[in-house]
Amino acid sequence: MKKRILCFGDSNTWGSIPGGTERFPADVRWTGVLRRELGEEYEVIEEGYNGRTTVFDDPVEGRLSGLRYFGPCLDSQSPLDLVILMLGTNDLKLRFGVDAGMSAFGLHRYLDALRVTPMAGERPRLLLAAPIRIDPSYRDSTLFLDMFGERAAERSEAFAPAYRAFAQEAGVAFLDAAEFARANPADGIHMAAPDHERLGKAFAAKVRELLG
Repeated sequence: MKKRILCFGDSNTWGSIPGGTERFPADVRWTGVLRRELGEEYEVIEEGYNGRTTVFDDPVEGRLSGLRYFGPCLDSQSPLDLVILMLGTNDLKLRFGVDAGMSAFGLHRYLDALRVTPMAGERPRLLLAAPIRIDPSYRDSTLFLDMFGERAAERSEAFAPAYRAFAQEAGVAFLDAAEFARANPADGIHMAAPDHERLGKAFAAKVRELLG
């Protein structure tokens, strides 16, 4: 039976093309690269959603708390061997008033969901990924500047240490996406195709380490 991997994230998992509203083709997105690198013994399930936060309900747009959909998604996609969780960038929007440390604290609720959600098969392992850093070029976009404020790039640097500390405390696997990919200057938030390629390969190496 194929090993099944759920990739749960935001627009960088969905595959947003920097500077626009379109989506990279399936084989360009990091999830597609992961699928190619792992081969036929694995099934990769994409669950990216634009604007998705960790645990925060968006007072402007609604429907964007990842936690609200995480449990039903686990159930509907089970059985699963591994969940790759990469969220946090959208938490830095000014409307939420939180920092990376608060995002990391909220991840405990994902662990709770993994423990108690009704699922077929055994409980999947979790690979927690700190999101890529926001590039200072996001300030050139009036839309993103209004959303994130002046210091979002600096604030995003705190994701890796906060998430790594959480992963160590919780005993789950960790990967820092910023070691392999960066936001493209076209909008300062989303990855270009070469970064999807590098990140997908990095995830593939980590998955082989975890699942064999």
